[in-house]
Formats: sequence, C-alpha cells, structure tokens
Amino acid sequence: MSHEHMRTLADKIIAFNAALKFTSPLPSGIAVMNPFRENKGALAASSAFYKKYYSDNEPRYLILGINPGRFGAGLTGVAFTDPKRLREYCGITSYEGPDAHEPSSVFVYSMIEQYGGAEKFYSKFLITSICPLGFTVKGKNGKDVNYNYYDSKELADSVRDFMVECLTKELAFGMRREACFCFGTGKNEKYITALNKEYGFFGKVIALEHPRYIIQYKSKRMQDYITKYIRNFNMLP
Repeated sequence: MSHEHMRTLADKIIAFNAALKFTSPLPSGIAVMNPFRENKGALAASSAFYKKYYSDNEPRYLILGINPGRFGAGLTGVAFTDPKRLREYCGITSYEGPDAHEPSSVFVYSMIEQYGGAEKFYSKFLITSICPLGFTVKGKNGKDVNYNYYDSKELADSVRDFMVECLTKELAFGMRREACFCFGTGKNEKYITALNKEYGFFGKVIALEHPRYIIQYKSKRMQDYITKYIRNFNMLP
C-alpha cells in the first residue's frame, strides 16, 4: 500500500495548511494574514480539529467562504470557528491563543447544532475559503482590519493564481465535485462562479447568504436562514 493511501484527509489538510505561503506582490497598504505562521496556536489547534473530524478518506463537499477573518480562522486556523466555539462545540481544548468572538461563527455553530452536531456535519462537509489566507489594512485608528480579496480589483488579480492553485490542491484531497457551496451571494458568488466557469471545478455552485451578513443585517430572521442552509445541505446525497 502506498504511503499516499495511508494518509487521511486530516493529514492532507494539515500539510496543506502548514505549507500555505503567499509570495506574490500585494497592492500597497495590504498585508497578508497567515494564521498558520503567525499564531503559535493555530496550526496545533486546527490540526487537533482536523484529526478529530477528518481522520478518514471519505469525500466531502466543499463550502467556500471568502478569506479567514482575524477573530475566527485567523486565531484558530479553522474556518468560521472562533476560540469559544472550538472549545465548546468541537471539544478542542488545546487552543492556547487569545480569546475572541466572531459573529459568523455564532451563526455557523447554531446551524451545525440543528443539522445534527459537529460530527455529523463535518463528516459530509469541509468549510474552507476560496482564499485560504486573509488580508488586513490599517483602519482609521491604526489597528488592522479585515480586508476581503475582492475589496480591490488589484488585490483580486494578484491573488487569483494562488486561489486557483489552492483550490486545485484541495480538490485533489478527494473532494466531491458535483457541487460546492459558497458563503456570500454577492461578490464571492460572482467570483467563484466565474472561476468555476473557466476551470470546471464543480458541477454547480450553490450560494448561501454569508453568515456575517445574516448576523449583522438579518439577525431577527436567523432561524429562517438556518432552515434554508440545512435544506440546501440536505438536497445533496
């Protein structure tokens, strides 16, 4: 049996994360955020998470966010999972970094709980981001603020090859390609759909409203969106 066949999906994801590096020039004022190199705890905590839920070789559907945010994946290395949810819902207590609260994470884990819990959810899906590294700019007060890959055309152009390369590698882990989900029904959907049209990564791209948007603007209707998410997830075998 070849060494490759003995590697689990967890091994492949962890190796992918550890090797993530963005080397292309960035537009002025924009910095790259790489949790796996910058936060001592992120690689360890995320590795524990992937070993817990992905120590097999079953194919998953990909869910593509935008890019990691500072208070979720930027700290834990796990998409849409802030330190609190990592401990309480996933039982990963080895995380030692700063504590933080990410609104998107609140929505995602409320939905996961109603779906049937983390184990059931992660046995069918892998949440990542079309751009697995994040970006920041200096805000008005001089502090770093999140910056999305599509917030400037220049940035989107400079990270395009990196995103295609990352997605190609992730699909090679043995992901399901009949469909993928996209978090964001605006610019992220538009970008991923165009990329998919060009490269034929997936049979179809199914867009869902972004968790951050729901929490920020539609929080009174949160349950409706959770129901919609689960309905869409259950449509796939």
